[in-house]
Amino acid sequence: MVDKLDAALRFQQEALNLRARRQEVLSSNIAHADTPGYKARDFDFSSSLSQAMAQGRQAQSVSMNTTSARHIQGEASISNDPDLLYRVPTQSSIDGNTVEMDVERVNFTDNAVHYESGLTIIGAQIKSLLSAVQQ
Repeated sequence: MVDKLDAALRFQQEALNLRARRQEVLSSNIAHADTPGYKARDFDFSSSLSQAMAQGRQAQSVSMNTTSARHIQGEASISNDPDLLYRVPTQSSIDGNTVEMDVERVNFTDNAVHYESGLTIIGAQIKSLLSAVQQ
C-alpha cells in the first residue's frame, strides 16, 4: 500500500525537488551578479526530471575500504544532483561575468510559478487520496 502511495506522488516529489534545486542555482546567479569572472549556471529541467524518473528511488551508496578491523566503517550516499551547465550570455561583460539580470529574473520567476503550481497539484493529489481512504 505504501509503495502505491509513493508511486502516486513520486513524479511531483521529484519535480518539486528539482524546482527547489533550480531555485537555489538561480539565486546563486543573482547573488553573484557583480562578482567579476563569475559564470552563470543552470540545468535543463525536463531532461533532469526524465533522468531522475528513469533512475528510480534506488539507494546508491559508497562505502570506504578499511585496512584494519579497528577502522570505523564509513558510508556516504550519492546525490542525484542535476548536471549544472554554464549559461551562454547574449551580451558579454568586460569583467567576465556571464550573469544577465533580466534573464535570471525571468527564469527565477518562471521557476517559482512552476514550483507553486507543483505544490498545488501535489496538495490536490493528497486530498484526493485522503478522500478515497476516508470513504
